[in-house]
Amino acid sequence: MTDNAGVADAVAALRAIGYYLERDQQPTHRVKAYRRAADTIAALPPTEVRARRRAGTLTELAGIGPKTEAVILEAMDGATPSYLVKLEEAAGDLTTAGRALRAELKADLHLHSEWSDGGSPIEEMARTAHRLGHKYMALTDHSPRLTVANGLSRERRLEQIEVVAELNKKLKDELDGFTILNGIEVDINEDGSLDCDSEILARLDVVVASVHSKLRMASEPMTERMVRAVANPHVDILGHCTGRLVTGGRGTRPESEFDAEVVFEACRQFGTAVEINSRPERLDPPKRLLTLAVEMDCVFSVDTDAHAPGQLDWQPYGCERAEECGVPADRVINTWDQPTLLDWTHS
Repeated sequence: MTDNAGVADAVAALRAIGYYLERDQQPTHRVKAYRRAADTIAALPPTEVRARRRAGTLTELAGIGPKTEAVILEAMDGATPSYLVKLEEAAGDLTTAGRALRAELKADLHLHSEWSDGGSPIEEMARTAHRLGHKYMALTDHSPRLTVANGLSRERRLEQIEVVAELNKKLKDELDGFTILNGIEVDINEDGSLDCDSEILARLDVVVASVHSKLRMASEPMTERMVRAVANPHVDILGHCTGRLVTGGRGTRPESEFDAEVVFEACRQFGTAVEINSRPERLDPPKRLLTLAVEMDCVFSVDTDAHAPGQLDWQPYGCERAEECGVPADRVINTWDQPTLLDWTHS
């Protein structure tokens, strides 16, 4: 093993630790500590890392503390860091249910990168999705109105489309044809219009539309708001439809009120998938509404809404709930191969 490989192994080990901590829903500051250390080492010439190791000055670097230094030293010695071994050994199945559906999923159609409020580069999200067995993914960073999530302006969206095209060229051979689809999680405005112009939406492969504001609107205007969005020909998926939060660091939040039969009938009529959001703090829609959507012949998309690589492994949570509520696998759009999906989203 070369010295350069040793530095690369240290970076990979630090990121792998971050992955397992994210997967296990550990506190954000712990995850960031390892990702920050990985970024610090990756940004330096390997010769400087080796020199600092010999001099014992790694901890003088911003983002490197005693624990992350220990990981770096073990990895540079050619060993799997003991902390990483511990995390790998402890990492079992997130749930024992939902395995049959999870095995059929070919993609994740709702995820975020550092371009909006995610924590990692697009390429890292893509490589992780591929490692988890996906054939493609949809990158759905936020639209401009959601400034708290660093939503992309029109100019940044166009730039991202170009970046994705270059990444796909780079990754095609490396990742066995894995493809990043251009997508968006677009805000549903209060009147049901979308927070993105039609010209941009027409260029995208996957459009997830979600309510992020005025979640406590009265039922009738909320229903009208959602139906108008669902009926938009550019919208492919209705994201986390109730907006509820059942646990987590942001606290809890009740479901938005709307006429679910009317909204799901609009989804069925206009060919918009109902998202089964796998985030542990969302698990949206609730089972009673998910069962209703099944009875009303809706189609579905089981997504993670991941904001970091480790969260891409949360799909089993959604698959478990989908199976419990009788969602047929052939009505889950991300069980379809990429050409079939794109034919559907562009029709």
